[in-house]
Amino acid sequence: MAPIIRAENVRKTFVQRVPQPGVIGALRGFLSPVTRPVHAVEDISFSIAAGEAVGYLGPNGAGKSTMIKMLTGILSPSSGEVSVLGRHPQAKRMANARQIGAVFGQRTQLWWELPLFESFELHRRLYRMPVEVFERNRSELTQMMGLTSFLQRPVRHLSLGQRMRAEIAMALMHEPKILFLDEPTIGLDVVAKDVVRKFLSRINRERGTTIILTTHDLQDIEEICPRLIMVDDGRLLFDGAIPEMRARFGARRRLTLEFSSEPETVHVEGAELCGGEGLVREFLLPDDGRSLVQLLAALKADADLRDIRLHEPGIEEIIRTHYQSRPAI
Repeated sequence: MAPIIRAENVRKTFVQRVPQPGVIGALRGFLSPVTRPVHAVEDISFSIAAGEAVGYLGPNGAGKSTMIKMLTGILSPSSGEVSVLGRHPQAKRMANARQIGAVFGQRTQLWWELPLFESFELHRRLYRMPVEVFERNRSELTQMMGLTSFLQRPVRHLSLGQRMRAEIAMALMHEPKILFLDEPTIGLDVVAKDVVRKFLSRINRERGTTIILTTHDLQDIEEICPRLIMVDDGRLLFDGAIPEMRARFGARRRLTLEFSSEPETVHVEGAELCGGEGLVREFLLPDDGRSLVQLLAALKADADLRDIRLHEPGIEEIIRTHYQSRPAI
């Protein structure tokens, strides 16, 4: 199956003006500005199949939003090629917009002074949706996202969580094949985040909507996206499944042992003692393929074991470990 999204050797370079000090410098900068190139995206290639949910991850300034803007047709690459649904997004921006949905966490598509249902109606007219299709989708989406109780309320009176749920519902109203989400849970409370995550997982699973998600909340990635693309300083670092990333960047599993009395010696072959006192000992486990049962079979201790806890490193811990281990620039 041909990929629904494709990026080949994509680069995006901006020209930034270098400010000059003082009044004379400001005048000189106005008449003959000094500029320098800023490489936001550097030679990135990937492809995404229909129905995938992919997290696009990286620190601030890594080029995440720039790539999303190129895929949605807002920006064009400086070099390389971007293809979405078999077309160049910038060249075919109107046709592309009819088959994609986009939510930018700090930008709104809703009309601030109008009731929420009016924003939905304007969206229908912009996308020239048949009334019966619109009403069916509006009914389904408002129910799934819990919007019914405030459809009549002006958007300016909605909470941040309510607005974000409405933004996502509206982005899906015209049945897009691809949904681009740039920081959709930014600023939301725990309950609102949980609603959004469950909804996106359901849409991906039941409708087959392809989802591209950028976020700083790594729990979004873990709950929605089986695949992760990680970038840093505009360059591609990793593209694959989360278990592959764990194996590659390797924050290690941690084993906590609790004893019925304080042990003098505890030894787990191949494991590294990393903490604990009194009745508790903690070990970092080796990545040698051995199961927990095999590791415990090699346990040697002079006290009775009472409890065992195994901590699998989360995606946030793995990525933090990776970035902390990078050489300073």
